[in-house]
Amino acid sequence: MINRRHFIKNTAITTASLPFLGNLSLANTNEGATEIPLNWLDQQAPTQTQGITWGLPWQRGLVKKGSDFVVKNGTTILDSQAWPLAYWPDGSIKWTAHAIAAQKGLGNALSVSLGKNKSDNQGLIIEENSDSILINTGKFSCKINKKGSTLIESISQNGNLRASNGKLVLQVQNQESDENGSLQTQAFEGNIEKISLEQKGSVRSVVKIEGKHANGSRAWLPFTLRLYFYANATAIRMIHTIVFDGNEQQDFIRGLGIRFDVALNDTPAYNRHIRFVGENKGVFSEAVQGITGLRRDAGDTAISAQTMGKAIDINQFDSKFGTKLLQYVPQWGDYSLTQLSPDSFDIQKRTKAGYGWIQSAFGGRSNGTGYLGTAQGGIAFGIRNFWQSFPAQLDIRKAHTAQGEVTMWLWSPKAAAMDLRFYHDGMGQDTFEKQRDALDITYEDYEPEFGTAVGVARTSEVQLWVLEATPSQTELADIAEQIQHPPLLVATPSHFEKVGLFGGGFAVPNLKVAAQAKIEKQLDFFFDFYKGQVNERRWYGFWNYGDVMHTYDKDRHVWRYD
Repeated sequence: MINRRHFIKNTAITTASLPFLGNLSLANTNEGATEIPLNWLDQQAPTQTQGITWGLPWQRGLVKKGSDFVVKNGTTILDSQAWPLAYWPDGSIKWTAHAIAAQKGLGNALSVSLGKNKSDNQGLIIEENSDSILINTGKFSCKINKKGSTLIESISQNGNLRASNGKLVLQVQNQESDENGSLQTQAFEGNIEKISLEQKGSVRSVVKIEGKHANGSRAWLPFTLRLYFYANATAIRMIHTIVFDGNEQQDFIRGLGIRFDVALNDTPAYNRHIRFVGENKGVFSEAVQGITGLRRDAGDTAISAQTMGKAIDINQFDSKFGTKLLQYVPQWGDYSLTQLSPDSFDIQKRTKAGYGWIQSAFGGRSNGTGYLGTAQGGIAFGIRNFWQSFPAQLDIRKAHTAQGEVTMWLWSPKAAAMDLRFYHDGMGQDTFEKQRDALDITYEDYEPEFGTAVGVARTSEVQLWVLEATPSQTELADIAEQIQHPPLLVATPSHFEKVGLFGGGFAVPNLKVAAQAKIEKQLDFFFDFYKGQVNERRWYGFWNYGDVMHTYDKDRHVWRYD
């Protein structure tokens, strides 16, 4: 195990072996810059995408303000959208952002070049008035309200309502636990205070919603919700951010999520389907009213259709099955997939509120994606970094009624309430001298109010897919994979070096040079070591994932988490 002293020493050796940045020349030629090749970040072209956005740097003086760009897949020009992000001191463009529509069949020959962007497709259709914003991707339409607590009024596909009444939900309790019998809980809903069409384009558009969670007597916990739409996409990407502005001594969040109603109408319960993606592409699959495992055989045709998520006609049941007895087969309306640790999830179900939960499945690390709908379509939904950001939960409710309900819990209500209190009472550090003395023995600085949670923020990502049929297990596993690992495009390392970013400090290593090979080996060691520590030490959780510890206690053989 390494310690901080050895880490600093080795890092200093690495830094000393780098060339002085002032001696590096900035690349500023047009050679090879008119067409920039792109790579997939995970080095594998996806079978399909729901739209992609990426950034691209340009050489100083090469791209003038107002320039247009072309994105190609081989020799095929793709529908694309571009906008500037940063400029060089001479006014030329330094960084651009690019977006392409949802599509299949993208290979490994993508590129960006200067040129006139031509598009024959209509792309996104946007209608805005004083009350709402309506966006049609070509695959579905979404109506977004401009006021109230119902953020997304409806999501429709081919004239069929898929989802409605999209809301942000919050549950809060006044103390950590109910030890003294005085626990009180309150429910809040996100209320719109400001909404804007942050980006309006034919390929990519973004709606930004800002507000607070309110219940009539109180409005708090500011949120920002961005909705991303791409032409031809069947999915909405949502980026959700909260900023804590409460009192950590009495505001204990016990549930934080995004909720939608799902239209099931009068579809027979045996043609309504529930899906959850577990781990290793495993999928939990059931119908609201299952016809397998009964005393009477429904017949191979009906059973095969139901297990595959296809519609069953009443005439497909075996004549000995006796459809009049279906009324005695339970309808399971409520399901929950809960991930309370980075290593364990479970799935439970019940017939309806007021009745007992039945344990249905266990697993390790769920991919955090579910589906509710019929053979004629429904909604797939998922939380990115689901198990890594535990405690998380996916709920399906009232699936036995005409209108089901889906909740993506970013903080599971089944977990202990969120506790944002500081870990000590100040230990008498009420003067500068005491604070200085304390810092002489502990590595953490402290002053009054240093330990408050006010102002801390957390961003989460979810996706909602609008589907025309119940997906197969393979299809839903692929959707879950795209939610967890969305395809990303980047320029080649040689392009970054040629552009001369970061004062010329970015360089592609030449592993044939012994000194450079040694540096790369050392950097790989540190990267792999810390990456391995994330999993070994379980540095996961809603507030922890993405962070690493910085100091190791060699006596206790743990990182200094305290």
